[in-house]
Amino acid sequence: MGHTDESTTATGIDPADRRFAAVRGCERQLSGIRPQSLAERLADLSGEDGRAAFDLDGRPDVYGDGIVAALEDRVAELLGTEAAAFFPTGTMAQQVALRCWAERTGNQLVAMHPLAHPEVHERQAYSQLTGMRTVWPTTAPRLPSAAEIADCDEPFGTLMLELPLRDAGFVLPSWDELAASVEAARERDAVVHFDGARLWETEPHFGRSLPEIAGLADSVYVSFYKTLGGISGAALAGPTEFIAQSKAWRHRYGGQLFQQWPAVLAALVGLDRELPRLDAYVDHAKTVAAALAAAPGGRVHPEVPQTHQFQFWLPFTADQLNEATLRQAEESRRVLFGGWRDSAIPGFALTEITVAGPALEWTTEDVADALKEFLTLLG
Repeated sequence: MGHTDESTTATGIDPADRRFAAVRGCERQLSGIRPQSLAERLADLSGEDGRAAFDLDGRPDVYGDGIVAALEDRVAELLGTEAAAFFPTGTMAQQVALRCWAERTGNQLVAMHPLAHPEVHERQAYSQLTGMRTVWPTTAPRLPSAAEIADCDEPFGTLMLELPLRDAGFVLPSWDELAASVEAARERDAVVHFDGARLWETEPHFGRSLPEIAGLADSVYVSFYKTLGGISGAALAGPTEFIAQSKAWRHRYGGQLFQQWPAVLAALVGLDRELPRLDAYVDHAKTVAAALAAAPGGRVHPEVPQTHQFQFWLPFTADQLNEATLRQAEESRRVLFGGWRDSAIPGFALTEITVAGPALEWTTEDVADALKEFLTLLG
């Protein structure tokens, strides 16, 4: 949940352990999913859902065969691509995708947003490991427009679009805007890669199927622990030759693990369990956002969520809000928020709301009542 104040750490209790115990002990949770102990997670994977997802009486995978290959086939089918490759991390998948396209196009310049994941959360691996560099078609907190892509003053070889753009507030363009942006890149002889870590929940906004969305790009990356609740892992999807090249680089980057069945099984369970529920999550996010927007000084962004995730801002410090979050969880056994962090706006902190299964039982009145209690804890 982010920062903790001195009174929390002074107790001698590990802050992460306190968070885990507080949220796990709650009867009701608005944002995110209930944390599980190791025993609970193992029982979940070996239980009914795990057995429905894959034959658990078979042998474990060895260097990417068996259950790993089954997941790759499933992802390719879901996205409508020729092939897919499983990766242990999204960071590795992203770096391999950009590297492969640079080799194929002969151009190491990538157009992306300054808030894109490789710029903010990957320690500039694309430049440190490959010598690639980036150009920003726009710095506005949204995806670049077709005009901005067309007018970019450097000849990039790959356009990378993060759908949704998480650090701008999980924002998306319209379908027509996205199609126009892709076409603008094509007219510049560039390939298009979608950072689709959260692509799964974009169908309601675009009004298109996953194959239609993925079909706009030359390659797509998807995550299994974001949205789907998996343990870890990601996949690249695209043409057969591109995926074969990606697997070669996956090996070189250390991603050819001996066995990966726990993460892969969790991904298959997530596809079975969570994918059919995403429309309901996205729809209910609008109800939750409207209820939270009534908080004095509070702000929801986007005002109407475009996925099942959005930002919520309050005029307090992150330490104050994190402590109030834990106190409410411990004292009333209901928790509204995950972690808070201080924002660039002085005096305001923000949290990311994820409307998943536990949130579906919350009515507008439930959110308002719990929010009132939460604000009381802030004094």
